[in-house]
Order: sequence, then C-alpha cells, then structure tokens
Amino acid sequence: MRLILMAVSLLILTPVFAQQKKLAAKPPMGWMSWNLLADNVTEQDIRSMADAMVSTGMVKAGYNYIFIDDGWQGGRDKKNNIIPDPAKFPSGIKALADYVHQRGIKLGIYSDAAPLTCAGYTASLHFEQQDAKTFASWEVDFLKYDYCGAPEDVATAKARYTTMGNALKKSGRDIVFSVCEWGPRKPWLWAAEAGGNLWRTTYDIRDKWKRKTGEEGSEGIWDIYEVNVALQDYAGPGKWNDADMLVAGLYGKKGPSSYKGGNGCTQAEYQSQFSLWAMMSSPLYASCDIRTMDEATKNILLNEEIIAINQDELGKQAERKINNEGWDILVKPLANGDYAVAVLNKADTEQTTTVNFSELGLTGKYMVKDLWQHKQVTKGKSWKGKLASHETKLFRLSAQQ
Repeated sequence: MRLILMAVSLLILTPVFAQQKKLAAKPPMGWMSWNLLADNVTEQDIRSMADAMVSTGMVKAGYNYIFIDDGWQGGRDKKNNIIPDPAKFPSGIKALADYVHQRGIKLGIYSDAAPLTCAGYTASLHFEQQDAKTFASWEVDFLKYDYCGAPEDVATAKARYTTMGNALKKSGRDIVFSVCEWGPRKPWLWAAEAGGNLWRTTYDIRDKWKRKTGEEGSEGIWDIYEVNVALQDYAGPGKWNDADMLVAGLYGKKGPSSYKGGNGCTQAEYQSQFSLWAMMSSPLYASCDIRTMDEATKNILLNEEIIAINQDELGKQAERKINNEGWDILVKPLANGDYAVAVLNKADTEQTTTVNFSELGLTGKYMVKDLWQHKQVTKGKSWKGKLASHETKLFRLSAQQ
C-alpha cells in the first residue's frame, strides 16, 4: 500500500515539478545593451548597468536579466573556442556572470546563425555545440540568436535554430533560447519545436510611434503591435511572442533606435508601449540608460501593477476584442479570475469613449482599477473616459461582490 501511495504521489507531483523547471515560464524581463551602446558594449557598461538595476529598484520589480548584445566577441582561440574581446571584456564573461549573479541578475549573451553577426563579429554557424558548451561554462543564462547573413528560406532557418536549440539542451546548463529571425519566416509556427522559448515577430523597433513611407524595415511601436497582437494563439508559458525592446527613456537618442525616423515618442506613446507589451505577454527589455533615468521613465518601467499583468502566472496573451478606426480594446484573463483591459486611442487627436464590458464578453459588474493612476476609478458594467492621442488606459477588473 505504501508503494502505491508513493507512486500516486509522484504522479501528482510530476506536473508541478515540470512546470517549475519550465524555462521562461514567464516573459523574461531585463535590460538590453543594443539601443544605447550598439556594438560598443563593454564589461564596465554591463557592471554599471547591473548596479543601476539594483539601485533603481528594477531588480526588485522583476527585471532579472541583463543582456549583452552584439559586439562582445573577440574571435576564436587556437582551439576554435569563441572568446570575448580582451579590450572590451578584460575580465572575461565568466567573471562578469559572477558579478551580475551576485546581484540577483541573470546574464544574456548574443550570437548569430551565420559565420558573422549583424555587426560583423564572430558568430556560431558550424560551432553550435562548442559555443553552447562555452556559454554554459561561463554560466550564461540566455542566448539571443540572430539571423543576419543567413539564407532567407524557412527550411534553413528551422534547421539552424534547431541545431543551436539542441546544443543548448546538451550544454549542461539551463539557457533560455531567443529566436531572433525578425518574423519573415513566421517563427511562431515552428520556433518552439526548434527549441526556442521566445521569438521575435518583427524587424527591429525604433524610437517612434509609427513608420512612414520610405521607412520600411524600421518599425515603430504601432507597427510591431499590429503584428504581435494577432498572434495570441501561439503564446504561453515557455513560448512567447517577442515584440522587441522598450523604447521609453530614449527620447530620440542617436544610435540604433534613431534609424529611419526614430526621433522619439510622446510620454503617452511610451506608456502605451509598456501597457500593450504587458497585455501581449511580450518580454520586457528596457533599453535606455537606466543609470540616468528621469522620473517619467521610472514611473513607466517600475509600474509594478502593470508588470504583474505581464508576469501573470496564467501566461495568456491578450485578445483584441475591439478593432475599429478609432479604438483597439484588448482583454487578458488573469490567474486569480480578474481581467486586464487595455483601451488604445489610435487617433492622432484626443478622444472620449465609453467601454461597455458586456461588448468584450465580460458579464456582471466589476471594480475597475486604473493601473496608471493606481486607484479605483469606477465600478459597474462600463467605463467612460478621455484618452490623449495614442494613449492606452490599462485597467484591472475584479468581480464586484
């Protein structure tokens, strides 16, 4: 009888343990180096950013990754082991990993499924197993794997990402795998099978609301949202639609984010991105200089009530329920039975609207909390309010007792 009870207990507990071990069970959060530093990233930059993540409260708020993007590589040694640039990273990546781990932060690194990266540095094609073992030996926790210099067809992309995905699984360390092929080959259909835990759905984001004619390949917040919002069926714990970096706090800074019209956004647009990315369960990667953030940027990035929507254990990406000329309204079910509702004013002018919850499939009466104002704003079956151009209101609805 004791053996039977033990066997039953193991059967009951196995799904729990499996869920606990799932990589990227929630959308990753952190700071990524590319928009601020491009390929000039250094060891000292990462150390100072890690310190700032602690001192500003970002780690406490859930930002537990720091990502070294392209430009860290120094070639290969005589045994073909990939090595960091000795001038940029004189202490090596392992020492840097130790430094950030001591501060409660995980380390992400970057490579590419071709001979060279997007910025022309050493990449991992034909060295996948060797590089995966090297990353594991450095105690890296996350790999962003780009696709510059690789063939355009889907079959090759699947094969190359599967090769690296398998190599990471055999590396001896849990390493989250980010598939960064930018969306043309629809990675949401195959990246999870290739070993990916998240996948970019569009080309790189720029510091702007929307691209204009002649700015193709340079995505604004709206352009990425329009693609990502339709992919809710492919997201869930351990597999996320990655809408790219947060641009709050960049304010049109010269660099990668300013390419083709990236001249900055309004505060309402920066807040909208954070609201919409949270609703879509996208990873949240800050990319401004967090060492010198102003209060407006802190109020966005450190909004713990909105972070809670993104990090909700249910892991459901929001569904767009209303999509008309003036408005988008999204609904995201939450683990405790509440609902998050986002209302986006798509117009270039201020607008007033009434949202009837029954039209969103939400019956009954609700207590409605505005997560930007941090207070209850109404209760009942509807909400009425005014929104600035491109503003997104984000509410948490709890059933009214």
